[in-house]
Amino acid sequence: MLGLNAPNDIQLAINKDNDSEFYQWFHFKLHATAFIEYKLHINDLAKSAYPDGWKGYQAVASYDRETWFRVDTEFTGNQLIIDLTPEYDSVYFAYFAPYSYERHLDLIANAQMSFDCRHELLGLTLDGRELNLLVIGELDAHASSNDTDSSQQTPAKHKVWITARQHPGETMAQWLIEGLLGRLLDEDDGLAKILLQHCVFYVVPNMNPDGSVRGHLRTNAAGINLNREWAKPSADKSPEVFHVLNKMQETDVDIFLDVHGDEALPYNFVAGSEGIPGYDERIKMLEDTFKDSLMATTPEFQDVYGYDKDEPGKANLSIANNAVAHKFNCLAYTLEMPFKDNADLPDESFGWSIARCQQLGEDVLVAVNAVVKKLS
Repeated sequence: MLGLNAPNDIQLAINKDNDSEFYQWFHFKLHATAFIEYKLHINDLAKSAYPDGWKGYQAVASYDRETWFRVDTEFTGNQLIIDLTPEYDSVYFAYFAPYSYERHLDLIANAQMSFDCRHELLGLTLDGRELNLLVIGELDAHASSNDTDSSQQTPAKHKVWITARQHPGETMAQWLIEGLLGRLLDEDDGLAKILLQHCVFYVVPNMNPDGSVRGHLRTNAAGINLNREWAKPSADKSPEVFHVLNKMQETDVDIFLDVHGDEALPYNFVAGSEGIPGYDERIKMLEDTFKDSLMATTPEFQDVYGYDKDEPGKANLSIANNAVAHKFNCLAYTLEMPFKDNADLPDESFGWSIARCQQLGEDVLVAVNAVVKKLS
């Protein structure tokens, strides 16, 4: 906080990520007086990580930390002005609906209770937190070696890797994972059943727990952008990528989805690997299959707006989807969601929300299944 012009006219600034110039994420509580108008000024945003992300943006607020709604917000070019007359004496504000570390731990604990899922500790982060992997659909996930008849040969399953929150402030990514896991672990869901007959899923719900707890937008505890570390990850600066990539090399990869959020673009879209060496018609066919299936499944997804495509051979191989596509010759997508709203289906009250993230996570499995059919 920078200071007070008046009790209900509050000046604020956003902390930078540790050892980094990135700043954009915010999450704070206001102790207020109900039914009095408050104006909160978040300053010095022209130098934030993505100034264009503030244009057309509406902050989210909550009284109970469960339901997050959009509030009147204005961007002046260097200042975000949030205007709210609260109904209660305290209210929380955030850049997007937060996904707490406690909820993350609950997600891991609850998932491992499923018959089809086991939890694996890949290693520790720089702050000493667990890097958690959920393995779903292994033939012997909860069986001993004596329970398996080695004389019965089963076809090798396809390996589907899904990671989220390399950039910790992109909390919508873990909300999507929560929805995806809810469907994938539903023993009564027909799509989940068929997927687990043919696939093993390797899911890292939070690639950057240190940055998440520290309130970072984009980096880990050392100020490292993990999504620029995939060419040469190191145990001393980017152990999160180091451990995940080592496990990928152990398991192989057939499909890879890296889930993110985009500050500026108000759409759901994917970015592919068309710029990697070796990109061919097979990978393009798998990419098109995924996109076409997801567009047919939900109007929340589109393929008109997104990032510029890389020129052939010009991909940045330090970025996760490019690095994995190149190393494993597989379909690899970055899946992006908005911090704002989906401009194709605007919701004035909630914008792009927790429920919509979770639903998109469920719908993504339909597109994965369409790709799996092409792999079989």
